[in-house]
Amino acid sequence: MLKCHNSAEFATELVDVRLDALERWLAAQLPDSAFTLAPASEDASFRRYFRVTLADGRSFIAMDAPPDKEDCRPFVHAARLLREAQVNAPQVHAQDLAQGLLLLSDLGHTTYLAALDEHNADALFGAAIDALLRWQLATRAGELPPYDEALLRREMALFPEWYLGRHLGLTPSAAQQAALEDAFRRLAASALAQPAVYVHRDYMPRNLMLCEPNPGVLDFQDAVIGPISYDIASLLRDAFVSWEEARVIDWCARYWEAAKRARLPVDADFAEFYRGLEWMGLQRHLKVLGIFARLTYRDGKAKYLADTPRFIGYARAVAGRYAALAPLARLLDQVGGNPQ
Repeated sequence: MLKCHNSAEFATELVDVRLDALERWLAAQLPDSAFTLAPASEDASFRRYFRVTLADGRSFIAMDAPPDKEDCRPFVHAARLLREAQVNAPQVHAQDLAQGLLLLSDLGHTTYLAALDEHNADALFGAAIDALLRWQLATRAGELPPYDEALLRREMALFPEWYLGRHLGLTPSAAQQAALEDAFRRLAASALAQPAVYVHRDYMPRNLMLCEPNPGVLDFQDAVIGPISYDIASLLRDAFVSWEEARVIDWCARYWEAAKRARLPVDADFAEFYRGLEWMGLQRHLKVLGIFARLTYRDGKAKYLADTPRFIGYARAVAGRYAALAPLARLLDQVGGNPQ
């Protein structure tokens, strides 16, 4: 007899099937070792992470990535590149790409986001900048896909589609659409004019772990080769924590000075470098506003929208500082941030 399911029951059964498969696979990878599983972290994608604790106290992280939804190969490849660059990314101890299962080293329980405070921020960001420089210095052509104009524009298009359209219920007027298109063109051109290096693409305190050596680096499967300012902008213009502008500029200057000493191809003029970083951050902010709305309305993950006011604030502040972006600043003033 055919059993009927509602969508929630069906989703739960699928999760249970994958959890059973994960436990069987782990038993084969860890013979003669009893272990327990516990959820390790949440993810905005379809990936799930579990902490695997052995009887002797050792622990690992198991990744469950449904192969019809996620591809583990970019994660494995980027993990290797990071570790070759002497960046503390998880070691891949075992993998089954067909099933979408990985067994990784455990970088601990504490994220930078949880640990950061006024007293340790300089030290923690200093370590994060050092790791970022090693990552960028390791850049080799052909290892990662390019952060090209098509990708930059696809990302920015999420803002009018999901944030303006779906979240705010707005259809941009002809003038507003023209302002968006002009801003997108300028932001893409600025990004593409920058020297290209390895880009983590989500190098922010939520994806950095407090461990030895600092930081442990996670969530790097979308890595590309692209604008040199992208990752430092992600680190200092974060979705979940804000800092005074003077402090952000100081950290940016520390990165810029260190990058020059390391002979990375940053602009010789700090003002030009900082403008490029701000415009790169603005591109990211528009993308993330769209992503957070999409996570809410398509994927049922509503918690991300609580942080959209921070990103609207970032975007409005940057757009308002540059005459070329004044039409975008006016649009942001017009639309505000509250859904209808």
